[in-house]
Amino acid sequence: MSSRRRRCKRQLIKFTQHIARLITGTLNSDNEDEEQESTTVRCHPENLEQLQLQTHFCRQELQLLYRGFKNECPSGVVNEDTFKNIYAVFFPLGDSSKYAQFLFNAFDKDKNGSLSFEELVCDLSVLLRGTTEEKLNWAFNLYDINKDGKITKEEMLDILKSIYDLMGKSIHPRLKEEAVRQHVRIFFQKMDINQDGVVTIDEFSDCCQKDENIMQSLKIFDNAV
Repeated sequence: MSSRRRRCKRQLIKFTQHIARLITGTLNSDNEDEEQESTTVRCHPENLEQLQLQTHFCRQELQLLYRGFKNECPSGVVNEDTFKNIYAVFFPLGDSSKYAQFLFNAFDKDKNGSLSFEELVCDLSVLLRGTTEEKLNWAFNLYDINKDGKITKEEMLDILKSIYDLMGKSIHPRLKEEAVRQHVRIFFQKMDINQDGVVTIDEFSDCCQKDENIMQSLKIFDNAV
């Protein structure tokens, strides 16, 4: 793995850990701390049972997550500006605003401009403990910027450009836009199996599962929390 990719991986893991701590700060505690917390947790989300079914977290973890979330976010929501500020801390060498916007939109399932506990914890569950299918569906949703069920070449280009902007000075030498466009053309052609100009979830999933590098990247957060 190149030093550039290792740096990117470390920063992404740090960001995911921060999101986890944003809504808990307790999943990495030792057994004694967990036992103490378990006896003091009193508040829990109203739809706790439903979240147990929707996520890979147990009841105790959800209670701890919710308690931490309420402490950090008394209003009960995280807005886009706060989300962008968090991302900027972990990627100070580039412009993370565009990618953070795309990521926020992927988290914001009900499109109300803010992230609730339920939205954050469901996506965190997928990123940390999801199956391959769940992670690929999540990644597809990120690339599907307008959420119409398909990825266009323009959407893929927008996401990729935002990633290069995100990495900023850590990428040397900087790729020219035409090089980025060429990369997208090659990758898109590989994914667009029926050559109809768009990539569906089935095409996306099929292509990704045949790519060893992509499959390895899906494991990036497995031990993050």
